[in-house]
Amino acid sequence: MVTLVSQENMVALVSRTGRHLQRYCMGRRQVVGCIPYRYSEEARELEVLVISSQKGNRMLFPKGGWEIDESKIEAASRETVEEAGVRGIIELELGKWSFKSKTHDTYYDGYMFPLRVREQLDFWPEQKLRQRKWVCKNSAFRCE
Repeated sequence: MVTLVSQENMVALVSRTGRHLQRYCMGRRQVVGCIPYRYSEEARELEVLVISSQKGNRMLFPKGGWEIDESKIEAASRETVEEAGVRGIIELELGKWSFKSKTHDTYYDGYMFPLRVREQLDFWPEQKLRQRKWVCKNSAFRCE
């Protein structure tokens, strides 16, 4: 007997790596990310999901490279699954910001989206590299 599994619910347990598919605009690497959120009925407030940085003990929102074979929304969704292990509904673009890397002498353009979380995965590509934590939105302002 053969059982067919829907691929739409499958998650690759390997993150994309390397820079060969990265988008650049005027010399700046293009990155995208999400601010995953949910409404906690128990706490009666909005919560956001933060993840630990791979370098140091800072907490941040999932983000990463926007690759040439993806739309901004596809890249933001992929990065959020890889780093935070959540899926959901991506909403309007919040905006663009430019920043300098803390570890490299290069500049980036970043785009962020809110993501209403619909599913929190038990297994995801970077689960052994990162911690994830739901915090109230006011606590997220204090995360570093």
